[in-house]
Amino acid sequence: MRGRIIKGIGGFYYVHTDEGLYTCKAKGIFRLDGTKPLVGDNVDIDVLADEDMTGSITTIYDRTNDLIRPNVANVDQALIIFALVDPLPNFVTLDKMILQYKAQGIPVLICFNKDDLADDALINDTINIYSGCGCRSFVTSARDNEGIGDLLNALLGKTTTVAGPSGVGKSSIINCLTKDRVQETGEISRKLSRGRHTTRHSEIIPIGDNTFIIDTPGFGSFDLFNIRPEDLSEHYEEFNDAPACRFMPCSHTHEPECSVKAMVDEGKISRQRYDNYVYIYNELTKARRY
Repeated sequence: MRGRIIKGIGGFYYVHTDEGLYTCKAKGIFRLDGTKPLVGDNVDIDVLADEDMTGSITTIYDRTNDLIRPNVANVDQALIIFALVDPLPNFVTLDKMILQYKAQGIPVLICFNKDDLADDALINDTINIYSGCGCRSFVTSARDNEGIGDLLNALLGKTTTVAGPSGVGKSSIINCLTKDRVQETGEISRKLSRGRHTTRHSEIIPIGDNTFIIDTPGFGSFDLFNIRPEDLSEHYEEFNDAPACRFMPCSHTHEPECSVKAMVDEGKISRQRYDNYVYIYNELTKARRY
């Protein structure tokens, strides 16, 4: 029987199939070859007991991608949720998340939540910082249900992994996106004993026809994986329009006659984004030494 893993916890994997939701273990052969089933995997299962809805995962199909953080597979895009205020956004962390997804070839959407608590100047300044980063940005208020329709339209027909720091309203946004699907997803939610506001494990939630979101736990910090300092500038899309620097290769941090720094001074590249770039570049360079 074919299905898709929608949640994994404690060595058990919950596989959604046309016949219902099966609780499965993975065959030992996967441990032998170092393969771990991931949320989002398309799999085959052998049914062990129909009455108990239990099975065994026998095949994991080839993945289109598998992410490091969160550790999920077969996603089409990533939705990063940050609050405009309460808490104020940590733009270095946001940039790190954008970088990590882009380095893995995943398109990124950015959602700035809690616009009901922010003034217009703050909202406009925040949007302008990320206007050239190559990501679509959305402004929402989960409390007032504002901006949710536009965000939902950007998710249709795709599997989207949702991530963000703790306290930004991620669960509230997801509740807004799923409120019209309560009846359809209720059976799955009851079997998984899923809390409405606290996420401890990654989980796939259907929100429309062929439309899924992967809810993931919040976090307090975010570290980059497998990105070299010399490759960092490739993932800052604003830098692409800069002419060639005088001295190549150029790190765009300290070299004279750097065209990227000139564009920052001219206001063509966000000063905030550039400062974040320098901070992350120095952090990666320092980590390499150790």
